[in-house]
Amino acid sequence: MSRRGNCDATSAALPLRWDNAPVESFFGTLKQELVHRYDFVTRAAAQSKIFEWMEVWYNRARRHSSLGYISPVEFERRASLAGSAPPVSSIALLN
Repeated sequence: MSRRGNCDATSAALPLRWDNAPVESFFGTLKQELVHRYDFVTRAAAQSKIFEWMEVWYNRARRHSSLGYISPVEFERRASLAGSAPPVSSIALLN
């Protein structure tokens, strides 16, 4: 396996190339929206700010494309009103 991709993979292993995409997207967003905007003096300061960003902004207020461009809080509110969480494929129908 090469670092650029598994060039000699069998067809059964091909989907494994994309397994990191959501994680890479999250960390790209984290770096763009927070890390590159601050000069953290200590590791503890960075950890505190990253935790705050994740818990207050990313998980509660930020709109997520995977949720039909609504915040997770709004998604949960709509799901509780509907009685249960809809499958991800039908989220766009909520808007």
